[in-house]
Amino acid sequence: MRKHTLLLAGLFLMSFQYMKAQGSLDYDGGLKFKFNEDGSKYLRLISWAQVQANYNTDDTFDANGKENSKLNFNLRRARILMFAQINKDFLIVSHFGLNSLTSSTLSPTGKGDGAQLFFHDVWAQYNLGKDHTVGGGLHYFNGISRLNNQSTLNMMTLDNNRQSWATIGLSDQFARHLGVFAKGKFDKLQYRVAINDASVSTLDARTTVAGGEAVYNGRATLGSKDAGKTYAGYFDYNFLDQESNFLPYKVGSYLGGKKIFNVGAGFFLHPKGSVIDTGTALTPNLEGEDVSIFAVDAFYDAPIGDNGSAITAYAVYQNSDYGKNYLYSAYGTGSMIYGHVGYVFKGDVAKTRFQPYISYGTHSYDAVSDDRSTLGIGVNAYMSGHNSKLTLEYKNQEFGALDANTISLQAMIYL
Repeated sequence: MRKHTLLLAGLFLMSFQYMKAQGSLDYDGGLKFKFNEDGSKYLRLISWAQVQANYNTDDTFDANGKENSKLNFNLRRARILMFAQINKDFLIVSHFGLNSLTSSTLSPTGKGDGAQLFFHDVWAQYNLGKDHTVGGGLHYFNGISRLNNQSTLNMMTLDNNRQSWATIGLSDQFARHLGVFAKGKFDKLQYRVAINDASVSTLDARTTVAGGEAVYNGRATLGSKDAGKTYAGYFDYNFLDQESNFLPYKVGSYLGGKKIFNVGAGFFLHPKGSVIDTGTALTPNLEGEDVSIFAVDAFYDAPIGDNGSAITAYAVYQNSDYGKNYLYSAYGTGSMIYGHVGYVFKGDVAKTRFQPYISYGTHSYDAVSDDRSTLGIGVNAYMSGHNSKLTLEYKNQEFGALDANTISLQAMIYL
């Protein structure tokens, strides 16, 4: 514990010593092409990139028993988002890019899977009056919690809490489902609901074992009639300033730009999404297990005084049922409590501002007696708000025999 304390103190001292103010660049909503004089018909483009240097303090080994390098570089995200307004009733959104390009996923000619661009979102929507919208396509109007709808442009922590993206790669394509959605608000209550097709492909490629745990491949195993649809919804009440729900991406930190206090609740349902084998090794009998995930959360972000300081705080409780004793990667049947809090120091908004933060999550699983715990301590240096930001974070994860420690430095720019 003393070693961790000294390490964290050193990280904070180094971060304040070496991060210099770089001024502030004007930013006015990205590149926007106006098709008429008042700008009601337009095409808008946003581009961002996040590059990381990650140092693993512990020894790790590859599949051949060779020791891995402790320092590695990662193109965490490279994205382009475009949306076009034909008139006040119609909108089309396209979002593409790549994720986590490392030395292991680089391709000699750029044709490998890891180096390929793919669509994250493509959907069209139609406004039903002022406050309600319906649409369809490959979309990000997710249920469960705020973090399951998290924007990657303005996260306060280095990255999102992984367990909050609760279906990523299991029933969807990188946290996006193909289906239809409705979103809108009733006064201060915002909502988003969706009916989607479950993906036939899944990261959970395990084979069911007689009497064993559930496997999340119900759509592929049982077919679309029994396990083809998923249902999701999220509802949050905006007590103070009203957040925009023009796009589905939830803001991570407003840096004191608004005064927000929201309480939300959400769900995700996938009937017979998982499969168990209730038979024997000689006579298997596959049965569907319903997947159901529920969460409640609260988000607070507000300026403190008139000197530019601000606080951001978030907490969530999530209950996940993926089927009998399900445990795969970071996901499992059980419950999770997660929260984070950060504080932006006072200062001129046109200059570099610092935001130390801490995050902690604990996750219990039905399948094992050990709990997973994750601790993150970091600091953001905002040189032009979220448009130009450096993040330094120490992260510790403990689960059973795993005790992993990582120090990460990330540079992000979006325009």
